[in-house]
Amino acid sequence: MAPYKFRGALNIGFQLSITIGILVANVLNYFFAKIHGGWGWRLSLGGAMVPALIITVGSLVLPDTPNSMIERGQHDEAREKLRRVRGVDDVDEEFNDLVAASEASMKVEHPWRNLLQRKYRPHITMAVMIPFFQQLTGINVVMFYAPVLFNTIGFGSNASLMSAVINGVVNVVATMVSIYGVDKWGRRFLFFEGGFQMLIRQAVVAACIGAKFGVNGNPGELPKWYAIVVVFFICIYVAGFAWSWGALGWLVPSEIFPLEIRSAAQSINVSVNMLFTFILAQIFLTMLCHLKFGIFLFFAFFVVLMSMFVYYFLPETKGIPIEEMGQVWKTHWFWSRYVTDEDYPKARGYEMT
Repeated sequence: MAPYKFRGALNIGFQLSITIGILVANVLNYFFAKIHGGWGWRLSLGGAMVPALIITVGSLVLPDTPNSMIERGQHDEAREKLRRVRGVDDVDEEFNDLVAASEASMKVEHPWRNLLQRKYRPHITMAVMIPFFQQLTGINVVMFYAPVLFNTIGFGSNASLMSAVINGVVNVVATMVSIYGVDKWGRRFLFFEGGFQMLIRQAVVAACIGAKFGVNGNPGELPKWYAIVVVFFICIYVAGFAWSWGALGWLVPSEIFPLEIRSAAQSINVSVNMLFTFILAQIFLTMLCHLKFGIFLFFAFFVVLMSMFVYYFLPETKGIPIEEMGQVWKTHWFWSRYVTDEDYPKARGYEMT
């Protein structure tokens, strides 16, 4: 439903909601931990009912999109809904594109099988590699285990929870930066900038922790300023993730899949993301015990790898209507061998940015 010129900013509203949720959870955990008797964790756990209830109630009043109306044959209602969304009366060109895309998708009987077709090679690759790399930045283990990590560095239990709150604030602010710049600077620029920022900060944090802790995990007397420096660089790392892979890891897959495979491809994208979230959550503490400060170098290696992947294989998608997204693959140096003019008709003249 988002206009293509503002699609990036509006889509990242999803990621902004996640970061605000993380921040709220960290703040509540900080105060619940102060409850005498040690039963505050019950409030933290039970509090998850609140957003679940909001989602449930919200789903009952969520309006249909023009796309879904067209798929159910409600063309007049879809045209009127599109007029309301766009705020103009002349929506014929976009409406016809939506109808054509819907008709093409209805001819597809087996979307899962169709994902294996040659012309969908770039889409299935992005559906797997983007969420895979997003988790291998190491952000979730930092957010999941921030209190444990900061407590290990030298903060007390309450101080470590407060450090997690600080990280949450940085996460929210940096996501707002992404909302502001994604449709101005482009997806690839933010990927590269965020990757470089995460790489440098991971190397610095590894050096700081390695110099003080070594491999035996005993820092001796840890100056307060030293721990603050480490937290500062971790916050810089969180900011780099938030305005690059954090937001774009959800945005880019959502805008590159054609309608006929969108549901199947997006489900793969989410499944891969959840799978590696689960795996890393289970093995992180073991990795931390064995790799010590080297765990930051482990994730830094993947930051280099994913930046190279973006450079060579991910085209810029800024300012391209979803219905015309096939054009970016036809003009790409690598994916053009899989996607031809027969697969996607010529665009109406949108500029490839």
